Amino acid sequence: MPNNPYNWIDKSLSIIHKANWYRSVKTIDSLPGAIIKLEGKKLINFASNDYLGLAGDRRLIEAAIQATKEFGTGSTGSRLLTGHREIHQELELEIAKLKQTETALVFSSGYLANIGVISSVVSKRDLILSDKYNHSSLKNGAILSGAEIIEYSHNNIEELTNQLEQYREKYRRSLIITDSVFSMDGDLCKLPLLLDLAEKYNSMLLVDEAHGTGVFGMNGGGCVEYFNCTGKELIQIGTLSKALGSLGGYVAGSKKLIEFLRNRTPSWIYTTGLTPADTAAALTAIKIIKKEPERRLKLWQNVETLINLLEIENRQRSEVKATTKKYQSPIICFPLKNAAEALEVGEYLKQKGIFAPAIRPPTVNTSRIRISLMATHETTHLQKLVAALINLGKQY
Repeated sequence: MPNNPYNWIDKSLSIIHKANWYRSVKTIDSLPGAIIKLEGKKLINFASNDYLGLAGDRRLIEAAIQATKEFGTGSTGSRLLTGHREIHQELELEIAKLKQTETALVFSSGYLANIGVISSVVSKRDLILSDKYNHSSLKNGAILSGAEIIEYSHNNIEELTNQLEQYREKYRRSLIITDSVFSMDGDLCKLPLLLDLAEKYNSMLLVDEAHGTGVFGMNGGGCVEYFNCTGKELIQIGTLSKALGSLGGYVAGSKKLIEFLRNRTPSWIYTTGLTPADTAAALTAIKIIKKEPERRLKLWQNVETLINLLEIENRQRSEVKATTKKYQSPIICFPLKNAAEALEVGEYLKQKGIFAPAIRPPTVNTSRIRISLMATHETTHLQKLVAALINLGKQY
């Protein structure tokens, strides 16, 4: 028997280092935005999920300050006990309007929403069919549920159909789970086809709109709105921490669904309610999204500008290898050979004044640099990024 039961940690850390999987935090010393100060150096920020540039907006800051003055710094308990405030209900009503559902329920994080909802609507006698590229929170929610889990190849509708045909009748309930925008690749799920399958095989459908809310749709309602699937019976989950610039998660759907979750979801029942500051900031963000569609328009103009700049360079040289022809979101990825190269490229970009860190296994199967665009990026920022990528192509 070893003398120290924690000796295994050293070996585990050594393996992580050797695989180039080691991670550490980096301190940002400024407000969120297109330009940040990272460990004392100003960089153009291409690593943020603050798609509309609201996390540093003075209106969200002022709303958070005012809510803190009125309600205090914390909710102090579960919303079923002492943590519920009128502002929570107001936010849920605004989310429901944005998502065009009967009502909504706010969680203290998007992760809690996913693991709580999935493990509440299915259990041991049920079936989950999950896209292989789904976010960790979706996958862990599926595991916690105890249901039978079958993964289908990314966006492979034919394979999913075959799985439903083969297995659906063997289980009490069935749940298809998918991201609407896949965060590490930037492509979209095939929502209309998934809805068709859900109806045909008597299956529930859960869509995680974390990277879709505020970004897609005429009113910023997400991919459900973008695909004209509003009003369809499905479970919509999302976060308040990306385009909405705050913190928290939500589920939107029918009144009976939300009533059930409010009574049966441990990650909501036994968690302290969202802070008044975060709640007020998210509420203000939704109102801004509705009043200022030009923010979303500017974001998509930036996407188009970057793609055009990359395609111009692609016609002139072969070094830049972004998937420019099929971009679908503000997330654009540059695949690399391995984790070591991804770390090297991330550091190179940092030296060029650009923050776009490496994305490596086990987060993804293939290492990459992930670029996420914001409405607050300027054309000069995009030009500098492309210039750095071109120079990178010459060097590596």
